[in-house]
Parts: sequence; structure tokens; C-alpha cells
Amino acid sequence: MDFLLHPLTLVTFFPLLGVLLILFINREQQTAIRWIALIASLITFGISIWVMVLFNPADPDLQMVVDIPWIKVAGWEIAYLMGIDGMSILLVLLTTFLTPISILSTWTAVEERVKEFMIFFLLLEVGMVGVFLSLDLFLFYIFWEFTLVPMYFLIGIWGGPNRVYAAVKFFLYTMAGSILMLLAILWLGISQGTFSVPELVANASIPGNIQIWLFLAFAAAFAIKVPMWPLHSWLPDAHVEAPTAGSVILAGVLLKMGTYGFLRFNLSMFPQASVQLAPWIAVLAVIGILYGAMVSYAQKDVKKLVAYSSVSHLGFVMLGLFAINAQGVEGGILQMINHGISTGALFLIVGMIYERRHTRDMDAFGGLWKVMPVYAVLTLIVTLSSMGLPGLNGFVGEFTILLGAFGSKVLNNPWYAALAAVGVILAAIYLLYMFQKLFLGPVDKEENRKLLDMNLREIITLVPLLVLIFWIGLYPSPFFNLMEASVAKLVESIQVAAMAGLP
Repeated sequence: MDFLLHPLTLVTFFPLLGVLLILFINREQQTAIRWIALIASLITFGISIWVMVLFNPADPDLQMVVDIPWIKVAGWEIAYLMGIDGMSILLVLLTTFLTPISILSTWTAVEERVKEFMIFFLLLEVGMVGVFLSLDLFLFYIFWEFTLVPMYFLIGIWGGPNRVYAAVKFFLYTMAGSILMLLAILWLGISQGTFSVPELVANASIPGNIQIWLFLAFAAAFAIKVPMWPLHSWLPDAHVEAPTAGSVILAGVLLKMGTYGFLRFNLSMFPQASVQLAPWIAVLAVIGILYGAMVSYAQKDVKKLVAYSSVSHLGFVMLGLFAINAQGVEGGILQMINHGISTGALFLIVGMIYERRHTRDMDAFGGLWKVMPVYAVLTLIVTLSSMGLPGLNGFVGEFTILLGAFGSKVLNNPWYAALAAVGVILAAIYLLYMFQKLFLGPVDKEENRKLLDMNLREIITLVPLLVLIFWIGLYPSPFFNLMEASVAKLVESIQVAAMAGLP
């Protein structure tokens, strides 16, 4: 039973204690329910900090591994196998960091069925952390599918007018890709005799032609979740209809499950296929960067603009990962974190103004700087962060990705980096356009003259994100140090396996 007190077990399942306590509280005690959910998520974040303290960045291998036999049937052995390394620790920290911030943002935004909302939100945290720590394919698939259920209800019950349509679309898209991944998992379990990811990576006996098919099966699930162009159409609907906290966690963490899947499974288990298909993935990534930016500029709904910007920003992440060199992969991982921070903050900001005006149409605003100066200053910082201004977090990730893509021997073409760099310019255009429409010019609408500036709770919600925006932008070394050894080992193993597979 020692595994119950294992750090990785605690950080994954501690939110269930909050769920259990909330179940025994009368639904009319909404304040108590909110506080229990917030405290449970804060303690979970504290446990993740403990995990980081125990983590040794110099060790490239999996650490704190817990391996307990779970299911044995018909010769199959499925284990409760969890571990952490430099490629997953930052994502676990991001998940546990954004969850209490998202819960705090609901204090006045969610007033109906608060009990059920907090239960679903804490359950969602369990699933997301489990995805980043699972090292058994069967266990991973359970956590992966489990996240669908609470997110489906968060959108479908507490979302906007078209919430049911958006929730069903989100569910069906993700399930469609997951079925192909499940078939690939079953094939691996039967043919290789194990579901253990470390064993499958070490074995490396899968022929190159079969690797291609397995790569594509896993990629179907991950590309939809990212989402990569042209599988992105579920995302704007889900974001626009989701409650603010749902949008924050969807952009901040759930989309990263897709990019992490490519990193942990496709690149690690199918290195030869990864090298062969990398140029095609890069083409889709660059198209997503440019397409997402151009469509963002065309939006009138500010939340939809931010939603489409995710397609563009995560295109950078995919380009970095499939540059398959240290700079690209490290930049891709850091940009996952940057996107979660900056875009999560943008969704919080959009939610704050929506609570006041009950509209997200940019034409309904203008001149807010004069009415809400604190709100305007914080929004400007986050906007500049999202567009990659030097000195803020977005610049570090995008620059490192472009550096990796430009020098990639796998992609072997500087045009990938050159075209992606155009996306940086386009991001500046649509984000500054958004800021201009909202904050500059005269206050020509009476409704806007009466708006109240940010209150203390809203400022407290945003300040931790702003701290990280400046920290990563000015001193990113601690973040790179956490992932450096694990990324170097991954890149080297891919290159060795790819060379071995050449005729």
C-alpha cells in the first residue's frame, strides 16, 4: 500500500479527496464548496512542487517510477506504471498551477450547480495529471479518455447558447481519433507482449513500415487534440461556448495532451517513422501557423480570436518537436508552457469583460483604457507576451523553435523556419488589432462608461501568470535545465534508431 503515498500517486489523485468532501456538503453552501475545491487544488499544486524538489534535472531517465502489477489476463500484463522526467515535469506543474487559478476565476462567474461544477473540475485535473505521468499504454488510454467526460459536461452544462452542439462536437472528434489509437495500443500489446512504454522504447524492434502505420494511428488522436490543421474545427466552438474556467484549462492543458502525446509516444516509440514523416508534420504545422493567424484577424468575437490563435501557436510547438534536435524540442516544450500561461491569461481577461458587458463583440467596445486602466495595462502585458515581444515568455519559446527548425537536419529546409517567422508578424497584427479595438479611441458607448475596473480577486487571479510571463522571458534557464538532459537523450535515441533503419 506504500504506492498510495507515492509522490506521483498523491499529485494525481489528491483532488479526489476534494471531490469526496464536496459530495458530503449541501449544494446550498456554495462558498464552502468553492473553498474546498480551491484548497484541494492548491494542495495538489504544493505536492507538484514537492515532486519538483525531489526531481533530479541531471538524470535523463525516468524518475520516481511506481510499478505495481494491475491486470493479468490471457498473457497480458497491465501495470499501474507511472514516472516523470524532464519532458513531463513542466506539464504537471502547469496543470496543477492553472487549476486553482481557473477555480478562483469562477467565484462570481459560476452561480448555478456550483457543487457539480467543482466536482467535474477536480476530476478533470485527475485525468490531466494522469495523462502526463502514465507509462503504461492501457493506463494512459484510461486517463486520456477519462478527461473527455468532465470536459464534456463543463461545456455542455455551463457553456454558452450553443453549448450542447460544441460539447458533442468536442466529444465526437476526440473519440474518433482515440479509436485509432486504441487499435494501435492493442496491436502493440499483442505483438510486443507489453504495454510498458519504457520497454517498448527500449525494444525498438518494430519494422519501419509498421512504424509508419502505428505512428499515423497515434497521430490521429494527438493531432485532433492539438489541434493541427485541418483537424481543428472543433476548437473554436468548444472555446467560445465553454465557461471561462473551461476555456483556460482547455487551452492551457488539454491541448498540450496532444503535443505531449507526439513527444512521449510517437517520437519515442516510432523514431524511424518520426524522421520519415517529420517534413509532412512540419508542412501541416506551418500551414496551421499561417492559417490560424489569418483567421484570427478576421474574427469579431474576441474569444474566437483567441481560440484561433491557439491553432497558430501550437503550430509552432509541432514544428519545434519535429525539428528533432535539442533546440527545437526544448523550444517546443517551453512553448507548451508559454501558451498555457499567455493564452490562459487572455481567456481570463476575456471572461472578466464578458461578466461586465455580456458581449464579446469587439465593435461593442473602445476606449476601455480610460475607463479600466488597471485592466488595460495587464491586458497589454499579456497581449505582448502572446505575440512574442522580447523580454516576455513568448519570445523565448518561439525563437528557440525557429532556431531548431532552421538548423534541423531532419527537415533540411530553412523555408519551414522562414514561413513560420511570418506567423510571428501576423500574430502581432491580429493581437494589436484586438487591443486597439478594445482599449484605444473614444469611449463612444454609454455602457462602457459605467464599467468598473478589476477587483482584488481578479488581480490576484492574473498576477501569478504575469510573474511567470516575466520570469520565463527574462530568466528561462531554470525551465530549460529541467528538460535538457531528458531531451538530449530522446534526440540522440531518435537519431541512432533512424540511422539504424536506413538501408
